[in-house]
Amino acid sequence: MRDLEIYIRDINLSAVAEWLSCHLDHLQLPESETVDRAVKGRGSYIGHSVTISIYPGAGGKRYASLILEGDELPWASDLDCGRSAWRALDLEIRCSPGDWKEGEPVQDEKWWRIDQRGEQLAVWN
Repeated sequence: MRDLEIYIRDINLSAVAEWLSCHLDHLQLPESETVDRAVKGRGSYIGHSVTISIYPGAGGKRYASLILEGDELPWASDLDCGRSAWRALDLEIRCSPGDWKEGEPVQDEKWWRIDQRGEQLAVWN
């Protein structure tokens, strides 16, 4: 199973659902604009189940973590997913710079930041 994780600043759940529905064959997410507690949803992509989890306040009060898990996903990497999200949402997106795994230190504490200034590796804070 693969997973992709991006962090979205000032998330709007309705906008995220609209973006994801353009890339998944099927999507089930609660209808809401704000995310004040964890949100779970499901979808499918080319016949494979996709689990969707959104956690507010992950990486600072203004960021929500979006995690997609499945055998097949629409994007090859966190960065590809983040680029797509930024184009659709026009909100700052952050994601890890590589194949980070839970429990490993983040390389030099640098993250991809995608916003109106472009893409760059930056320290989170």
